[in-house]
Amino acid sequence: MNIKYELVVVGGGPAGITLAKRLGNKYKMAIIRPEDYSMIYCAMPYVVEDLIEKKKCLKNDNLITGAGVDLIRDEVVSIDFNNKNLLLKSSGELFYDKIVIASGAVPFIPQIEGVNLEGVMGFKTQKDLEKITSFVQNGLKKAVVIGAGAIGIELAQALKHKGLDVSLVDLAQQVLPNLVGNEFAQRASEELIKNDIHLILNSKVEKLVGKNYVKEVHLDSGEIIYLDEFAPCTGNDNTTIKGLVIFATGVVPDLKFIPYNSISVGRQGIIINERMETSIPDVYAVGDCVQYNSLITGNVLGGKLATNAVPMARILADNLLGRKSEYKGFVNGAATKVYENYVGGTGLTVLAAEREGFEVVKAYSQLTTQFPIMPGKKELRLKLVADKKTSKIIGGQVFSGEPVTGIVDLISFAIQKEATAYDLLDLSYSAQPYQSFFPAGNIVVTAAEQIINQLEGIQN
Repeated sequence: MNIKYELVVVGGGPAGITLAKRLGNKYKMAIIRPEDYSMIYCAMPYVVEDLIEKKKCLKNDNLITGAGVDLIRDEVVSIDFNNKNLLLKSSGELFYDKIVIASGAVPFIPQIEGVNLEGVMGFKTQKDLEKITSFVQNGLKKAVVIGAGAIGIELAQALKHKGLDVSLVDLAQQVLPNLVGNEFAQRASEELIKNDIHLILNSKVEKLVGKNYVKEVHLDSGEIIYLDEFAPCTGNDNTTIKGLVIFATGVVPDLKFIPYNSISVGRQGIIINERMETSIPDVYAVGDCVQYNSLITGNVLGGKLATNAVPMARILADNLLGRKSEYKGFVNGAATKVYENYVGGTGLTVLAAEREGFEVVKAYSQLTTQFPIMPGKKELRLKLVADKKTSKIIGGQVFSGEPVTGIVDLISFAIQKEATAYDLLDLSYSAQPYQSFFPAGNIVVTAAEQIINQLEGIQN
């Protein structure tokens, strides 16, 4: 190829697309993406469920090319940071002035016995999605999902909806351990069990057993999940299995093309500063492939979310355009859906806060999503977490019969602005019979007031 660009971005996910939109008309720029399409990954379970068509999860390449950016469908084999060039699998060499690594992450699959058997996979890519859907369409009857985080729970529900016998396994003592506390996790567990998903918690997968394809999942408790008793199923690639074992146990940064010892890398990914700069001049990194810190504690924290990748790319774009912008850190607001219930959280759970050395004050509030006199009202529960020393809000979790992302985002903003419980007490809010509780109460204000009462020793 032997072309030189002013700016090259390795990766065409949310961060890469954001950079294209903001910088495409400012730089001679290329985005390198190995996949045929950029996908809306968090919608993949709903494709498995047949709730949406796969093509609706595929982003239009015009998001990149329409911004004046060259899209190169190829795989980066290696980067020579000293000579500012990279080697592509099919297209040869490419040269750059500045480079952004936005290569994302790949599923974490523990290196235990049996992980190379047919029927064992992760769930992150278009190929993963196509593999699962082909088996489901061809009559698959059994699936074991490892990992009861948001994606694992959503995938387990999708597979159950398609008529499979589904087991959901997690090492933690509760589902959604990084999102909510035990109270809301218990409610989510009850919904999963009620819908006939076999939930197995506090259990580690020790090994997978089979010949050619996986037949048994062995847990450290001594329990064995048998797949061999189910009818065989052949996928579109002519692979025959009797059950799928799908790891949804998180992701690790995709840095296979980075030369060893060339750039500073931590356990979570490439180490960056608040301007997305790496240890090498003219080399930047954003998104799931980086290591960064919690906004609350300042300590290194996992934050592999598209909702972190996009603002990181925006911050980098600002800096490349000469505007000084700094990324403050991960808050990690997120949400999921467990059958007819919506669950979300942000910041620190009580357990996570205590591990970080906080003395916490927590409060619960329970209202309804509409005026209680309205026929369509649903429950709305909030747990708010504050630092006892400063009264600053450091976390919150929501459980409701209606979407919760608005409340999650409000609490995230409070955390970002270092708001205290006293600040939230002054929140100006709206009310309408179909959309809120009575004007006399707001779920966030009610919880903040309870925290203040505890801080001031006032008995309810």
